[in-house]
Amino acid sequence: MNTTASSTPDTPHIPVLLAEVLAALQPRDGGIYVDGTFGAGGYTTALLEAAHCQVWAIDRDPDALARGAALAARFPDRLHLVAGRFGDMSELLATHGVRNVDGIALDVGVSSMQIDDRARGFSFLRDGPLDMRMERAGRSAADVVNTLPEKDLAEIILTFGEEKHARRVAKAIVAARSERPFSRTLHLADVIRAVVRRAQDGIDPATRTFQALRIYVNDELGELDRGLRSAEFLLRSGGRLAVVSFHSLEDRIVKTFMRTRSAEAARPSRHMPASAIKASAPTFNLITKRPALPGDDEINRNPRSRSARMRVAERTAATALAAVAGGHA
Repeated sequence: MNTTASSTPDTPHIPVLLAEVLAALQPRDGGIYVDGTFGAGGYTTALLEAAHCQVWAIDRDPDALARGAALAARFPDRLHLVAGRFGDMSELLATHGVRNVDGIALDVGVSSMQIDDRARGFSFLRDGPLDMRMERAGRSAADVVNTLPEKDLAEIILTFGEEKHARRVAKAIVAARSERPFSRTLHLADVIRAVVRRAQDGIDPATRTFQALRIYVNDELGELDRGLRSAEFLLRSGGRLAVVSFHSLEDRIVKTFMRTRSAEAARPSRHMPASAIKASAPTFNLITKRPALPGDDEINRNPRSRSARMRVAERTAATALAAVAGGHA
């Protein structure tokens, strides 16, 4: 979730845990870095200003890349904007002759700019088309809620939204769409609010269902998994991976990947064949045993950063496990 503080045309977006990401990646002159979730360009700008390096900035949202044109003009020959998904970063960069990099930053999820743009349909607080597509292509959230069976909707809402009332919400959606198909965000939000009470913590009843639909529409968890494996293939020995996530589903994937790929993973059995033991050599060393969290000052400046957490790992010289298995993607 490229979550940034509220801004005006004169106030730049400030990405979450910016100082921590820079400290983790340790940008150096001549280095090559990837900002896999370009968004408003906050991490990219900071990397380019911190060292005379190159940054390959990837984003699946055409609007984000269009906004990056001015930054690219400011850093000619050092900033390279790439359209695509960060899960495909190794293939995307290989087409430009880049096969190894020194650091990768990922700020996963939806960006504040996408949330705040009612035309994108991510927010349950502003009326807009029920879209949620980061790439502006493919099946929209409206398509999902208007066509999927009740059982499938309930599973999506439970799995990706961790909504304990998922079956109740799915039943209400199916009943409402029989009278009027969903096309607007507030129509869906109102249907959810009618069957789910506001929690004691004040979280809007529509929060979890909207999160679930967004994750499903954009295959965000699958993309994160592919991105982590692609980063393993792309990083050179000593290169670092810094991942900022915003909810437990994302963080669990990052935590599991880094621990599985590191010396923290369970030691192989002495009965395993030599080839298997070699293939399980740690490909990462953990830099953060516990995730870095935003401080009170950052949360006060940007309340959306409250749930952020960053995990960092450093690449070893071991062959990427996916590559050993026969493919890195």
